[in-house]
Amino acid sequence: MAKQLSGDALQLRSIIRQDGTLELSLATMPIPQPKEDEVLVRVEASPINPSDLGLLFGAADPKTMRASGSADRPIVTASVPDKLMRGMAARVDKPMPVGNEGAGIVVAAGADASAQALIGKTVGMIGGAMYSQYRCVRAKQVLLLPDGTTPAEGASCFVNPMTSLAMVETMRLEGHSALVHTAAASNLGQMLQKVCLEDDVPLVNIVRKAEQVELLRVMGASHVCNSGEPTFMKDLTDALITTGATLAFDAIGGGKLAGQILTCMEAAASATGAAYSPYGSTTHKQVYIYGGLDRSPIVLTRSFGMAWGVGGWLLFPFLQRIGPEATKKLQDRVAAEIKTTFASSYTREVSLAEALTLEAISVYGKQATGEKYLINPNKGLG
Repeated sequence: MAKQLSGDALQLRSIIRQDGTLELSLATMPIPQPKEDEVLVRVEASPINPSDLGLLFGAADPKTMRASGSADRPIVTASVPDKLMRGMAARVDKPMPVGNEGAGIVVAAGADASAQALIGKTVGMIGGAMYSQYRCVRAKQVLLLPDGTTPAEGASCFVNPMTSLAMVETMRLEGHSALVHTAAASNLGQMLQKVCLEDDVPLVNIVRKAEQVELLRVMGASHVCNSGEPTFMKDLTDALITTGATLAFDAIGGGKLAGQILTCMEAAASATGAAYSPYGSTTHKQVYIYGGLDRSPIVLTRSFGMAWGVGGWLLFPFLQRIGPEATKKLQDRVAAEIKTTFASSYTREVSLAEALTLEAISVYGKQATGEKYLINPNKGLG
């Protein structure tokens, strides 16, 4: 008979009420029971990724956040501006569990042999509701981590590693030969730099601070452009001439950076001998926006001809595109290199309750490079 656990567990939830109030709190729920092909994981590490913050905070105004409740059962509230409530309509009055990915120990399993084989193993997982003390998932959906890997080391084994690998695969599938990446000093950016070094893919990194330039240089990056420097456009064009990069992944989203990249790509194409045309070069230049660090409108100043595109890009639609066999190969590489290429670092580990303090929110809510938090839902509970 399959082993079962009884009792209650905590889960972090976010709800936006009809009156425009966001509420974050810890809910008590029965420990879930695994079905035949499922495992029950005691979650011991789950990162706070930028992709988690949209569900966590919705369109709430961070300046209106208030704390109440107790130290072990905190409640955080904030106001959603009236003009933004329409965009929140689909989630109004629905308590939503948060946390895209995480890792932990399999403590129970259904009767299926593949599930039973995982009892006691450390696994990574994705699928939402990871800011919970326990999580049931199908056995075939977890990533078995190598012996000796801690949950903290495996917590970020899906979103950033798979995104970095998928960016390179997108480049290959769409006929490009080099990449540009913005916000490049992030955990994801550092992983992408390592992947590109291993796979001999030319990469142009865009950052905004001198210390971020140095960070990537120490890692072995050949091309790092600081958008805060007055020579940025020239520096970027020179790097594009050298690498031939015509594909960019932009984590910023708003503002003029996407347009600047396209402009420099066009200048690089012209500098490499492309014949003059009033319609610009015939080389297709593509910027994929996959993040929203800047929520302002995208500004495109049309100075890059007609062979260009700006579009959205997300990991999971891409994985559906390449299919389960190709996805499995990427996952196997992540598992094999979880302590090297795909190692993540965190500023602080917090419990579920600590994650709902205004002090912690003020840090991880900024999405600043070098301020990545890790939630351990079972911290301090033995």
